[in-house]
Amino acid sequence: MNETVKALQTPDYQQGALPLLKRIAANLPGMIFQFLKQQDGTQFVIYASSGCRELFELEPEVLQANFQVLNELIHPQDIKAFEESIAISCATGEAWQWEGRIITASGKLKWIQGNSHSERQPSGDMIWDGLFIDITDRKLAEEKSRDSEARYKAILDAIPDLMFRISRDGKYLDFKGDGANVTIPGNEIVGKNLQDLLPPDVALKSQKAIANTLNSKTLQTCEYQLPTPLGNRDYEARLVVSGQDEVLAIVRDITERKQAEELLCLSSKRDRLLAQTLSRIRQSLNLDQILQTTVNEVRQFLEADRVFIALNDTHAQSRILAESVDPKYPSVLNWKNSDKTLLEELKTILSSHRVRIVEDTTQIAASPKLKALYKQFQIRANLAVPIMRGEELFGALIANQCSEVRYWTPMEIDLLQQMSEQVAIAIQQGQLYQQLEQLNMNLERQVEERTAQLQQKMLELQELNRVKDVVLHTVSHELRTSVLGNLMVLNNLHNLLNTGMGNGKDAHSDDVSVSTDTCTPLATSRERTVSSVGKPSSPCPRVNASFIPVSGSIIKRMIQGNDRQLEMIESLLELHTSEAQGIVLHKEVVSFGTLAMTIIRDLEPMLTQHQATVKNLVPDDLPLVIADPAQLQKVFVNLLTHSWQHNPPGIKFTLKATVETGRIRAYIQDDGVGMSKLECDRLFDLYVREPQARSSTRIGLKMYLCRQIIKAHGGEIGVSSNRKCGLTFNFTLPLATPS
Repeated sequence: MNETVKALQTPDYQQGALPLLKRIAANLPGMIFQFLKQQDGTQFVIYASSGCRELFELEPEVLQANFQVLNELIHPQDIKAFEESIAISCATGEAWQWEGRIITASGKLKWIQGNSHSERQPSGDMIWDGLFIDITDRKLAEEKSRDSEARYKAILDAIPDLMFRISRDGKYLDFKGDGANVTIPGNEIVGKNLQDLLPPDVALKSQKAIANTLNSKTLQTCEYQLPTPLGNRDYEARLVVSGQDEVLAIVRDITERKQAEELLCLSSKRDRLLAQTLSRIRQSLNLDQILQTTVNEVRQFLEADRVFIALNDTHAQSRILAESVDPKYPSVLNWKNSDKTLLEELKTILSSHRVRIVEDTTQIAASPKLKALYKQFQIRANLAVPIMRGEELFGALIANQCSEVRYWTPMEIDLLQQMSEQVAIAIQQGQLYQQLEQLNMNLERQVEERTAQLQQKMLELQELNRVKDVVLHTVSHELRTSVLGNLMVLNNLHNLLNTGMGNGKDAHSDDVSVSTDTCTPLATSRERTVSSVGKPSSPCPRVNASFIPVSGSIIKRMIQGNDRQLEMIESLLELHTSEAQGIVLHKEVVSFGTLAMTIIRDLEPMLTQHQATVKNLVPDDLPLVIADPAQLQKVFVNLLTHSWQHNPPGIKFTLKATVETGRIRAYIQDDGVGMSKLECDRLFDLYVREPQARSSTRIGLKMYLCRQIIKAHGGEIGVSSNRKCGLTFNFTLPLATPS
């Protein structure tokens, strides 16, 4: 066949060779192939038989055109082995073999085996002639066989070690123990009684189990332990009724199971102990309590005679922090030793061993001092684990067995190691807590000192505020009285000027000669005249002086200045009262539209004086609000005053109002000049204005009082500026019945 395949590559092959090869290949299972690797590294399939269709679900021509399509069919877990086998065969020229899985285009999983042998051509090319076959059935059979073997093994493992037939009175009637590890021959068992072969306690326990089985007619289970040449072994006997007054006892050796259960129990107990210790460390800051509880529980877990924690003291003396000891043995809690040689030996032992394991202290090499220490505290076995802080020896967690020598198990060693790590955390945490406590004490002392200082400063500030209030109240009232007196005199002079009754001038003159004798007949004739501020004038002492000519415009400016001073004083007094006592409101349920009309009517003289007009666009059907009419009138007056004092006469106002959720919002818009955003943001704040500022401190006080009044109503106030429309003030008032 190989010759026929090779002939296909020669120019003069026989035309009948190909049909012959095809007929041969069609009768063979699998796919015949011939693979060529030329010296230049070119690789391709020369020939693939028709079995390619059934095996790979590929046409032979497809495989010949690109043999890499096989890689796409190979199972992902087998592709690496496939590629490595080809690479090895190409490199060594040895025969190629491979087994693996493919997944065909239709989704079938197949096991494929490939075999070929290679032959080097005279040209140096390599040709592999080979065969791919389907081995799926064989692989499935092998897998099934393995499963069966596993099941058979499980069944065999389930067969009990021993079977006995035993009578009610405990006599062995029959015995089966083929292959079992039995030290007594079967012929020495049959005919004997339980008491003859078993320890008394085990025989009694077995006798009770037999009676319970026969009486209840139910399965009974009995576990016991027997000494054997291999040590103590655990057994389980399952008893069922097998005849009249006899039972069948199926006995199994459960030593490994018991050991596993005990190991699992100990492991669980160890994990629980570690978790509890870690929880205590996280939740408690009482270091002494944590350490004492730790040694108590570790001793209970290990069933040791003594467990203690020793600290490596910097003063060359070891210190015992906590101990749990059997009362039969001496305590090491108060032990201290100043012998530096012994202490250095102990430190060296712990530092050089991550774990110090001594099963019998009489059998180890130790200094006389260390042996004396073991004898002093009756230590027969010792297990010590260093407590480390980084690379520094911090202390040790130590367990002693005093009653006898002891073999320390890996689980016990592991427990002590993990506990030492937790103890290191606890000690470190405790020290940090002590440092924190000290810092807290220092901080508390500083806080107390600073608090006392602040209280003293507060008392001083309170006294200063009291003095300030007294001074402000006194000065304001004194200034108010002085300004009122000035206004009275200036208004009298202004009236004289307007009526032409000044000395030496007629009514059309802008000047008047004013006598400094304030008690002239002219002055006394007006002693009972009421001044513009509502205060009656009072007689003054006569003072003789010469006449002084005064301009009427000066007198008018003096009156305006005193008016401004009086306004500021009144505002200061009102501000002082509101800051000390709060804004006092007398709220009523009122119609905002009606209230606005009333306020505008009351302000008509002021509006006329400043040639101002108000366009009232407040709707008549607005909901009722809760407000103090008198306080709201102050707000209107102050807002309007701000506008006409910063604009020429003739300013126009527009009054509007809208309803919002639970409140109304009122708008007072003027057509005057605008302000910057910064000025708008600060208009209602309390601060001293610069002399050149647009809003003087006097107006600023009134604006601040506006905000206090609106806030007392539970509303808010603001202002916005528009260069074309001037300023728009807005404030809100709560509805009497919120929507």
